[in-house]
Amino acid sequence: MILICYDGSKDAQAAIDRVGELMPGSDATVLVIWETILETLTRTGSLGMGFAMVGDFDDDGTDAAIEKAAHDTAAVGVQLATAAGLVAEARIANRQDDIADDILAVARALDAQVVVLGTRGLGSVKSLMLGSVSHAVLHHADRPVLVIPSPALVEERQRWVEHALPAAGIS
Repeated sequence: MILICYDGSKDAQAAIDRVGELMPGSDATVLVIWETILETLTRTGSLGMGFAMVGDFDDDGTDAAIEKAAHDTAAVGVQLATAAGLVAEARIANRQDDIADDILAVARALDAQVVVLGTRGLGSVKSLMLGSVSHAVLHHADRPVLVIPSPALVEERQRWVEHALPAAGIS
């Protein structure tokens, strides 16, 4: 079974398409990780910027809306995976700690054979590096990890190779 990490981005969509080409017909779980508004505010340091906690922080249903959005995102990921030729199901997980650790915990719980992630091309020098989540998963995994570069990153790297090889005297 393949665990596909999905966040709704174009890069994650491209990763689903590519894994469908590489492993058609495979069973896949599309994972979306979400976090509560309090977790987001705490992690980003926003609580120290004038937010006060009084009573139940989520009285307005924000967390329920965030969780629903995660379900909706996972459903879209399943549709994309199915269209790419995979046999897919959705799974969401509430962020407990580090996203990479949460991904790997789900991979262990499902006994995934491989974890699939997309990575973003961030432009110029940063495009040579993986995204922070894919980097952390890759370095802490206890199972194979397939990191699929974004189409923009592939194009940028191809242009670099086309210019670098002739400049180095390699044809």
